[in-house]
Amino acid sequence: MNAIENCFLQSSDPARFAQGYCDYLGRLFNQLDYDRIGAFLDALLQARERQARIFFIGNGGSAATASHFANDIAIGSRSRRKPFRAVSLCDNVAMLTALANDFGYDQIFVRQLENQMVAGDMVVALSASGNSANVVRAIEYANAHEAFTVGLTGFDGGHLQRLVHLNVHVPSNPGEYGPVEDIHMILDHLVGAFLMQRVQAEERESAAQASGQCA
Repeated sequence: MNAIENCFLQSSDPARFAQGYCDYLGRLFNQLDYDRIGAFLDALLQARERQARIFFIGNGGSAATASHFANDIAIGSRSRRKPFRAVSLCDNVAMLTALANDFGYDQIFVRQLENQMVAGDMVVALSASGNSANVVRAIEYANAHEAFTVGLTGFDGGHLQRLVHLNVHVPSNPGEYGPVEDIHMILDHLVGAFLMQRVQAEERESAAQASGQCA
C-alpha cells in the first residue's frame, strides 16, 4: 500500500498524519546510499574543474527542483573565481512550448542538449518514476555524445536508473511522488551546503597562501 494512504488510514487527525508522513521520510532517508551522494558531489566538483556545463532536467515538481538545484549550485555556492556552470533546461517557457508544439513533448530536453551540450558536460535528470519519455530521451542522447549522466529517482528507478552513469535512488513505493520529491529537494540543499563550504575552504586556503607569499 502507498505509505501516505496508510498514514491517513491509520489516523485522519492532522497532527498524527503529519507525524506519520515525517516518520516515513525518516525511514526513506535511512535507506539512502550516502556513497552515491558523495559520488554525485565529486562529479559536480570534477565538472567544475574541467569547466563543464551541468544541465538539470525534470518535469512538474522535479522541474522546480531542477531549477532550484541550478540556482543553488551556480549562485548559492558563491564560487565566482571558479564557477559551477549549472543551468536548468526547464526555465524558458517560450522555448519549451515551441519545442513541444513543433517536435513533441518528448523532445523538449534533447533538442536543447543538441544546441548546447558538448562532450564532457554533465546532465542531471530528476524523475520520481524514472520513466518520463523526455528525460529518458535526453539521457540517451547525452550518453551517446560523451556527457556524464546522473539520475535522481524514486519508486523502482524506472528506465532512468539503468541508463545513467550514476544514480541516487529513493527506494519508495510506486506513486509516492511527495516523499521522493521531498528528499530530492533536501538533497539539493545538502549539495548546495557542501559546495558552499568547499568553496569557502578553498578561498581561506588561497588567502593564507597569498599572505604567506607576501610575508
